[in-house]
Amino acid sequence: MTPLFPRGRRPRTLVVRLDSAGDVLLAGPAVRAVAAGSSYTALLCGPQGAAAGRMLPGVDDVLVHDAPWVGLEPPAVSRAATRELMRALTAGRFDRALVLVSYHQSPLPIALLLKLAGVGWTGADSEDYPGALLDLRHRRLPHRHEVLAALDLAHAAGFALPDGDDGALAVTPPPPTDHLTGTGPYVVVHPGAAVPARAWTPGRAAQAVAALSAAGHRVVVTGGRAERELTARVAGRHAQDLGGATDLPELAGVLAGANVVVAGNTGPAHLAAAVGTPVVSLFAPVVPAERWAPHGVPHVLLGDRRAPCADTRARHCPVPGHPCLDAIGDAEVLAAVATLTDHPAGQGEQTERGATV
Repeated sequence: MTPLFPRGRRPRTLVVRLDSAGDVLLAGPAVRAVAAGSSYTALLCGPQGAAAGRMLPGVDDVLVHDAPWVGLEPPAVSRAATRELMRALTAGRFDRALVLVSYHQSPLPIALLLKLAGVGWTGADSEDYPGALLDLRHRRLPHRHEVLAALDLAHAAGFALPDGDDGALAVTPPPPTDHLTGTGPYVVVHPGAAVPARAWTPGRAAQAVAALSAAGHRVVVTGGRAERELTARVAGRHAQDLGGATDLPELAGVLAGANVVVAGNTGPAHLAAAVGTPVVSLFAPVVPAERWAPHGVPHVLLGDRRAPCADTRARHCPVPGHPCLDAIGDAEVLAAVATLTDHPAGQGEQTERGATV
């Protein structure tokens, strides 16, 4: 383990996670570990993760940069944007930085900028040779969940979770949302995802909502402002449509009030975990569940783990009919919801269902 910062002074630390809201939420436990050992903790994230970053306990400030080496639609390289980032990093007077990346990403572009901005020490997981860019070149353990891999890096850098912190996902308390959902038990179905391969097709999602309603569940359908057409179609006459009606803290409140959340491998599934709500995870095998399954809450994984698309990182399903998710039967969905509705919350257990798991 890297020695702690010199006695009598705690560092000003920057945590970098430049991906989506879900990835930022998964970084939360590592951020809390850093905050426990720092005098000031800032988070550098992309525009898609900024709202989630502002909800993480332990974060004193959020810096935003749309990095051209990250994201589904990365911007063009811009000298002006890079200069603005450098100004913000230099003004932050950071002693240390931890760069959190997924197993398939490189931390080296931002590590170079951190060095140029005068950050004295930088640590990251890196498979690539870092030269002088990293003071701690950490190697993540094989098959490690993203949450645990980030915590491993924080621990290697000399940071530890405070006493009593169990390492679960967490966000600041969300606002009350009864005015949006009404009162009484409900199940949330979140049909959208930034990567279409990781969600049901709209027709299949609508069928599941109808089946849940017919089984006696009150269903609330959630989605962002750009997903209003999708949520209206999926909700139909069987569910309450909240598409476009919530910002991220309000969505957290809606998810916190649900008995169960049914969602693909997308940010709201991790947000549900962060507010302690069980998740029926519609998990397409384009990425491994061992790294991105809901963390720290009871959940059921549905989907064909051995589908031809497994581990392809495909954004659009390459198999006609999207069978890994659309072939999940209504009976499986209802059974998963029933299992989690009766499950004691907070145990973090996982069940996998489906003919080919």
